[in-house]
Amino acid sequence: MKHHKYLIVGGGMTADSAIHGIRKVDPDGAIAMIGEEQHRPYDRPPLTKSLWKDTPYESIWRNEHGLNVAVHLGKKVVAIDPSKKTATDDAGNIYTYEKLLLATGGLVRRFPDFGGNIIYYRTADDYRKLRKLAEQGSDFVVIGGGFIGSEIAAALAMNNKRVTMIFPENGISSRVYPPPLVEFLSSYYREKGVTVLASETVKSVRTEGARAVVTTGSGAEVSADGVVAGLGILPNTELAAQAGLKIDNGIVVDELLRTSNPDIYAAGDVANFYSPALEKRMRVEHEDNANVMGEAAGRNMAGQSEPYHHQPFFYSDLFDLGYEAVGELDSSLDIIEDWVEPFRKGVIYYLREGRVRGVLLWNTWGQVAAATQLIAEKATHTSETLLGRITD
Repeated sequence: MKHHKYLIVGGGMTADSAIHGIRKVDPDGAIAMIGEEQHRPYDRPPLTKSLWKDTPYESIWRNEHGLNVAVHLGKKVVAIDPSKKTATDDAGNIYTYEKLLLATGGLVRRFPDFGGNIIYYRTADDYRKLRKLAEQGSDFVVIGGGFIGSEIAAALAMNNKRVTMIFPENGISSRVYPPPLVEFLSSYYREKGVTVLASETVKSVRTEGARAVVTTGSGAEVSADGVVAGLGILPNTELAAQAGLKIDNGIVVDELLRTSNPDIYAAGDVANFYSPALEKRMRVEHEDNANVMGEAAGRNMAGQSEPYHHQPFFYSDLFDLGYEAVGELDSSLDIIEDWVEPFRKGVIYYLREGRVRGVLLWNTWGQVAAATQLIAEKATHTSETLLGRITD
């Protein structure tokens, strides 16, 4: 048995941030990190963003800063015994702990019966696989019109690839953006050379020689050198369920990021936390949440008692458009659009019962703090009080 004061299950951004959080409070306590990937922690956003704009691959690796951590890569923890404070990996190794963090992230949604010739885009290995295909081929299908799908379609098109997007919604990111912006963005992608097959499903994906053939629900066939799917993730709660922890759309944590077992913490994509600003429980699958929540969990594991009241922000790059956003972005909410230049620069407010729940800063930079503050104020607003409220 290997004993560590702190045991971290997961090897991503959240896990790495937790290590830094622990070390800010406890410079010496023994830490072990167990990750399923063969790689040490790296930043995920570049996989759909900067790596396609000539940023070197080596730039994704996170700085270890000599923090004296036992790192076990390519290992999967398969069982936790909270009563004995043990974790067992798939090689039969047993680790004991005083405090445990579950930073298990998410599992990509997959088509159940389409075989293995689809890249379900999430990891550094997925990037390298797609990059290799892109160096050899010219035609690509992207399945999904949400966050990952829209970014990777833009990235491939900017690298002079012929891209076909297929998704069931009526436009790109229609669950998030107001209808006029959805309509603009879908047209904008078409102007950039992307074939956008909206309101369309995928019936099958088969291999013909070195190429893949995607058949849509309406019977159209699209041949491609590579097929990428961005279908979202499911919180990876299997281990938490095995340990008897409370689960509800992720692992339920309190404001100190403790699970239903006070010696086991959870953070990142997998954690269901309470947002005081939005007065609701939520799960956030973005970089800012992974970094800030991971560090907060680490500090609290090491003896601090700091409530996690952070309202995470997120961002995206879509050709030469981009945004930062805070809170709930849901196209079913009441929406007030404040454009400086229609669809090129402006701020979109998402309201429920007159209260701002989310803010989309479209090509409007440096205003995340102002947007966060606006949500936290919990005031009642109308278009008169919001138009011109935030500008850069």
